[in-house]
Amino acid sequence: MSEQTEARQAWQQRRIDSWTSLLLLGVMVLTAGCIVRIVQLKIQPDQRLAAAAGSPFSTRVEPARRGDLLDRRGRIIATTTLGHRAFIDPAMVTDVATIGVDLQELVGLDAVEIDRRMGPRLHSRFVPVSDILEPWQVERIRRSGLDGVGLEPRLVRHYPQESTAAQLIGAVGFEHTGLGGAEHLLDVDLTGSTGRMDYLRDVRRRPLWIDPDTFQPHDDGDDRRLTIDMVIQRHVEQRLEAEIRTRNAAGGRVVVVDPVTGELLALADIVNDERAPREGDPEPEETVPNPRLARNRCGTDPYEPGSTFKPFIWAFATEHGVVTPDEVLPTPDAVPHRTESGRRIRDVHYYGASTWEKVLVKSMNSGMAIVAERLEPTAMQSCIRRFGFGTRTHCGLPGETVGLVTSDSKWTSYTQVSVAMGHEIGVTPLQMVRAFSVFASDGNLPALQLLANDDSTDTPRIRHRIIEPSTAWLTRQTMRKVMTDGTGRKCQSDWYQLFGKSGTAQLPKAEGGGYHEDRYISSFIAGAPLDTPRLVVLCVIEDPDRRIGPYYGGLVAGPVVRDVIDHALAYLGTPPDLEDSEGLPDLLVGAGEPR
Repeated sequence: MSEQTEARQAWQQRRIDSWTSLLLLGVMVLTAGCIVRIVQLKIQPDQRLAAAAGSPFSTRVEPARRGDLLDRRGRIIATTTLGHRAFIDPAMVTDVATIGVDLQELVGLDAVEIDRRMGPRLHSRFVPVSDILEPWQVERIRRSGLDGVGLEPRLVRHYPQESTAAQLIGAVGFEHTGLGGAEHLLDVDLTGSTGRMDYLRDVRRRPLWIDPDTFQPHDDGDDRRLTIDMVIQRHVEQRLEAEIRTRNAAGGRVVVVDPVTGELLALADIVNDERAPREGDPEPEETVPNPRLARNRCGTDPYEPGSTFKPFIWAFATEHGVVTPDEVLPTPDAVPHRTESGRRIRDVHYYGASTWEKVLVKSMNSGMAIVAERLEPTAMQSCIRRFGFGTRTHCGLPGETVGLVTSDSKWTSYTQVSVAMGHEIGVTPLQMVRAFSVFASDGNLPALQLLANDDSTDTPRIRHRIIEPSTAWLTRQTMRKVMTDGTGRKCQSDWYQLFGKSGTAQLPKAEGGGYHEDRYISSFIAGAPLDTPRLVVLCVIEDPDRRIGPYYGGLVAGPVVRDVIDHALAYLGTPPDLEDSEGLPDLLVGAGEPR
């Protein structure tokens, strides 16, 4: 009996063990199937489920730092730092109704504005709720542990020189791409390569696994150096703005260039927005919200140069033997000169018969007209092209134009005479300083450049011989007499021998053609020192108010050029070349050293 009982019990035990094993195996198979299915649904979900489940992978972007812009001496003009802005993930927030108040109490954000931004985006996983935060705000948010509140890294562009050279430097947009000026010109070089990392995450978006093969490090953008010197640039802008305000002018432009290397040391363009409109003014242009996005008119807007154009025709005619400096021309002594076509040419002052040299020194329109009629039209046109007018300088300034030059087919005897006096031609300030540099660099036309050479040789770019060195020196000496005996007497330097030329052209009417009778463009261009020129400076003052004072170029624009040259040459360490000069001019009067 006991044996049967034991056998029966053993059989029952084996049966229980078998069913238990079978049940455990089934549970294990079912569990494994569930796990496999979960993994499959997570990694490769059915198309019907994929849209709702979303991807289990996330990508973390590592922003690349935008390269710095530097001036010629390595001062920082524009730089980039990493900032943060706050965002909210509504799905992770404990209480959506109070999160705005929590952030307001924590870091001072506007609770109402946060609620306004979140309202229509409660189903989004990313709602930005702030601009770039201060460092203390970032630190408080990191320590707070608020659910659903995160920090997004953002690149921030800084301009340590503030508004100095703003138009020239430009700006960047929301995506940190260049929108204007040098920022746009050098965008490819300055922009780096963004890094990225893909990882598998859990339901709370925490990383679970990072595949090393998906990691791509960021590559910061390259730094770029401009030829602009911020000390000179700041002084130029302050001096130009002071003159514009004093004269109640519509605006003004100044360009400073090294005539040997072609390096642009300063470009200033100021429009007087506070001046009351005058009769005959064109319709005001739409205001640019950010002045950094405004065009730089030194390269985009041509103007009529007036008498500052005469040295080019004077030098060309002299070199080609059309006239000699000491030849006496039959210029009138009391009444306007009449050209071969009967056109009357007036002079501001009548001197009677005068030498060709005196024609330039005294800026006599009649003498220029006489010699212009000796030149063939093709020769005059060749002169204009050789000095670079009608072509871009390709210095790198965005939006540069070619100016306005009458085509060969429309060239008339009227044009021939007008151009010799600086009329019926439109030039940009960049074209003018490039052409005038011929007289300061032994007859060579330099290639203007806005980007500094980063190699150790500092080799100047290719230059073209326009006139012989002897002609350039002769023209330079004659323009020195302009400063001592001509229209530049009122703007001579106490330290340096300037050679230059003034210009006063009537302002063209915005509509209907012709010129205003009592509105002018006053300009002055000069170089220094006389023997070894280091600078060429042009100043253009647009529409100075005649009710306030004189409007002639030598009295309005000339003092600006003189002051800029005095300041810049002393700053560059150039010793005075006037025998009776005492000391040096104050380098930074009202300018301040850039940061």
